[in-house]
Amino acid sequence: MVLDFKKYQTYVQILKEELVPATGCTEPIALSYCASKARDILQVKPKRCLVEVSGNIIKNVKSVVVPNTNGLKGIEAAVAAGIVAGDANKALEVIANIKDEEIFKIKEYLSNHFIEVKPLESEHILDIKITLYGDDEYVLVRIVDQHTNIVLIEKNNKILFSKEDKKYNDNIVTNRHELNIADIYEFSKKVEITDIKEIIKRQIDYNSAIAREGLDKNYGANIGSVLLKTGNDVVTRAKALAAAGSDARMSGCELPVVINSGSGNQGMTVSLPIIEYARELDVSDDGLYRALVLANLIAIHQKTGIGRLSAYCGAVSAGCAAGCGIAYLYGGDYKCIAHTIVNSLAITSGIICDGAKSSCAAKIAASVDAGILGYQMYLEGQEFKDGDGIVVKGVENTIKNVARLGKIGMKETDKEIIKIMTDC
Repeated sequence: MVLDFKKYQTYVQILKEELVPATGCTEPIALSYCASKARDILQVKPKRCLVEVSGNIIKNVKSVVVPNTNGLKGIEAAVAAGIVAGDANKALEVIANIKDEEIFKIKEYLSNHFIEVKPLESEHILDIKITLYGDDEYVLVRIVDQHTNIVLIEKNNKILFSKEDKKYNDNIVTNRHELNIADIYEFSKKVEITDIKEIIKRQIDYNSAIAREGLDKNYGANIGSVLLKTGNDVVTRAKALAAAGSDARMSGCELPVVINSGSGNQGMTVSLPIIEYARELDVSDDGLYRALVLANLIAIHQKTGIGRLSAYCGAVSAGCAAGCGIAYLYGGDYKCIAHTIVNSLAITSGIICDGAKSSCAAKIAASVDAGILGYQMYLEGQEFKDGDGIVVKGVENTIKNVARLGKIGMKETDKEIIKIMTDC
């Protein structure tokens, strides 16, 4: 199979667009970014604020710590951080450089200014509208579908910027629907390392650093540390590192992460197990880069059909992709990769997403374990076959079934999860 130049460039561009750094869980950070952008346009610190958000934003912000706020959680904290100290020019690193004195100002702002939060009925799973009010003026900024995708800026009844509905994703240049496993495998073998080295090396450096942080200190439920107490083999270490990164990130660690499919947890899940296996096997940098290219694109391919947010846990897609990257390190061919995907998806596709919080680390460990088991099954000549539940013949068909499950089948599950979380 030969990749034409256009598809080659598309795959490189997808990696550039998706593998970007973010400080903090991306849903609260999207709120901080939106609020910071609105404040810049209002040009004064607002006296009150209306925050309208879709259910999945409520779900994913409720229980996670906002970085650089000394442990604050929730929508109001994320918005206040953006208003008081955010730098919108830094996108998903909008509150990465908050100073100590600004943390006090964030708490002071929360105490002295009214921030109203309302659920937003929307056809978009990711939808944020923030309106900031001064004495006699206001600014509204809206983000849809992607965490930094501003589609509307309005000031005092005047539209300053707008995108038509069909152009909501104009900032995402490339078409993810061109991805397929056969071409991803071929691209991973043929890609010029110089085209992807900077992107992938940053992922290795950033995600490895936060994993070490998660193991060294007390974060969340310390899933990474718990796993390492059960053994020190490479499988356990691979799961522990990915979990430890999530332990730290969900508890407000200020270190940045290189994300995948809009998620830091998915970015760590897809990369850290492969990095650890590469160390174990003494794989060259070139081999590690190619395995990570493969895994990142496989994760993105799976999430394209599901969407950024869902009741379907994104760690499942990333853990499956990590299993494929590990298989690649061992010399796995296209057939091996395809079977690893189908096997691992058959194991863990029922894991729900009930928001960002400490238990994400445990779900990550289970998903990585399924990815590795899917590969080990292939080595033993074992497989889940056409007709076994949602598994059907052909890896692309099984991926489509999982996307259907996550995007359509779990819609009502998503609503019920949000009801449960907001009724507590």
